[in-house]
Amino acid sequence: MDFTFFWETAVLILSGILLLRIAGRKSISQMTLAQTVVMISLGTIIVQPIVQKSMWKALAGAAIFVAAIVILEYLQLKLNFFEKFITGKSKIIIQDGKLNIKNMKKLRLTVDQLEMRMRNKGITRMEDIKMATIEPNGQLGYELVDDAKPLTVGEFKKILNDYLPALAMTSEQKKEPARPTIFEELNKSIKQHNPKYLQ
Repeated sequence: MDFTFFWETAVLILSGILLLRIAGRKSISQMTLAQTVVMISLGTIIVQPIVQKSMWKALAGAAIFVAAIVILEYLQLKLNFFEKFITGKSKIIIQDGKLNIKNMKKLRLTVDQLEMRMRNKGITRMEDIKMATIEPNGQLGYELVDDAKPLTVGEFKKILNDYLPALAMTSEQKKEPARPTIFEELNKSIKQHNPKYLQ
């Protein structure tokens, strides 16, 4: 039995993972159009040797595609007009609770699709949105009006200090010692397993 097929497939999979790690960690939903096209092409190239028996040419082609991503992202960092051309800019679709129909038509975005994205973000009323955009990666960005924003811990503490100083002081006095977080426990376990020369 010829095992060449198995080790070549393993090499291709590991190489594909390595190349994708170099390209960067992004889910499909966070990728721009150009990145999605390159990633799909990369997957197609890696699969080709299983049919065409040309592993090294496939890896070279995949490496070229990843190099293209790295170069494109570098140029986007350096050149603003290039970023606008490749990635695009955010489009405003809601302003002060009202739909921007012109931009929605450009994006080919229906009201039902927009409402689905709003529900995914936990937004129930369009009037609660001060501004909403569709980002280059397809995600919904938004800012709520002041009355619809959730109360933060910092704002709650400020209210306590401004209006109920005695209550705030009492709660501080009764405060229990802080329990270690899961990240502190993780750091401890890492230090315990590390050799002395690495600490």
